Order: sequence, then structure tokens, then C-alpha cells
Amino acid sequence: MSKVWKVAIAGATGRMGTEAVKAVNAAHDMELVATVGSSDSISTIVEAGAEVLIDLTVPTATEANVHFAVEHDIHAVVGTTGWDDAKLEKLRDAFDQHPQVGVLIAPNFAIGAILATEFATKAARFFESVEVIEMHHPNKVDAPSGTAAHTAAKIAAVRAEAGVAPSPDATETDRGNSRGADIDGVRVHAVRLRGLTASQEILLGDEGQQLVIRHDSFDRVSFMPGVLLGVREVANHPGLTHGLDKFLDL
Repeated sequence: MSKVWKVAIAGATGRMGTEAVKAVNAAHDMELVATVGSSDSISTIVEAGAEVLIDLTVPTATEANVHFAVEHDIHAVVGTTGWDDAKLEKLRDAFDQHPQVGVLIAPNFAIGAILATEFATKAARFFESVEVIEMHHPNKVDAPSGTAAHTAAKIAAVRAEAGVAPSPDATETDRGNSRGADIDGVRVHAVRLRGLTASQEILLGDEGQQLVIRHDSFDRVSFMPGVLLGVREVANHPGLTHGLDKFLDL
């Protein structure tokens, strides 16, 4: 008989959390033992015997939730944004006392989005110019998205390693920061538009040609296979894993 994971979900009443509840309940190898809303105590996950916490809350809550899980030897799969370098480093320190615990922080759970980023990193060293456009619903609280920031950082690292010069840009004045965020030398533009869920375009340009790599999530159900993969794999990767791509054979 295969392992059945005891799973708790924080942020269970949100848009992503609602889909995660359905996905976990439908999975043959998972048992949903606790759901935590904004007014509930995170301690209920311990009382319920959870082995894995799925955190789909908000940036102001996720850090405390994940640290609580680690301190109680509960693995965590995190889809909440707001994890900057300082917070990631603080989390790494927590594993000194709990080296067997695994935490996955995933900027995106959509397999297609992960592949799009991977394809872009393969292509980035061959093109003179590269920019990223991320497009989301207007209720998203952070910009640029974690996925776009992650994509830009990976592209920048590949280009730096290959010795590619910065993208050419003769801009001298920029009213309102219309050139977008600068992430390690890669420009990232954020769109917030009613009707969108989550989309990203990576634009790569050279003399006489352009390559566009685009991924669209039309429904949050697109993220659920990645969430479930995270639950199944996180215990096999002790410590901190940043990005679901680390669990894929890419």
C-alpha cells in the first residue's frame, strides 16, 4: 500500500486554497487533516497530526506559518509570495535544529510556467535583448510576480555566465518608471487587468528576429498538479528548495 500523506492547508478559504482542498481530497495518496483560515490558530496542524503543510496564505502570514511547521517537524509546500533573500536566509538557519524537514517555496506551481522559464533560460544567451511581461488579475497584491522575478533572475544568471552584454537600451528619461523593474539587469513589466488569472511572456530579440515564450493559466486548477507533486516530493528534499523545477527531471 502506498504512503498516504496527512496534509494541512493554510489559506484554505482563498482562491488557491479552495482548489487545493479539492485537489487533496481527490488524491488517493493524501488525507486532508486540517484547514486553517485567517482567524484560526496554526497550532491546529500539530493537533491534527499533519505531516505536510500547504501554505497558500498572504505575505504577512506565511513566514510565521512556515517557521512554525519547521519547528514542529512538519514539511511545508509554499505558494505564498513575499520571501525575499533575508527571509530565505532566516529560514535556512531554522534547519540547523530540524535537518530532516523539507520546505518547498514555489514561485509558480503550473508545470507549463516552469517549462516556459526553463526554455527561456536555454534561449537567453543567444539573444541580444530580453524582457519579461507578467499579467495577473487586479487582486494580486505584489508586483512583479514571484514567477517573473524568479524567471528574470534565472535568465540574468545564465547571461552573466555566458558573458552576454546587458540588453541595449538608450532610454534617458522615464516618467513613472515605465521601463519596469530591473531584476539583475532584466526588465520586468507588470500588468493588472480584470479577466486575467496568470500569464507571462518572455520576449527575446536579436537583429531581424524575435522569440516569444508565453504561458497562460486560465484557471487556478492549473496549479494543482504542481501542488500535489510538491506534497509527494518535499520529504525527499530536506532543507530549503526554491522552485518546483528542482523536483522535475529537467
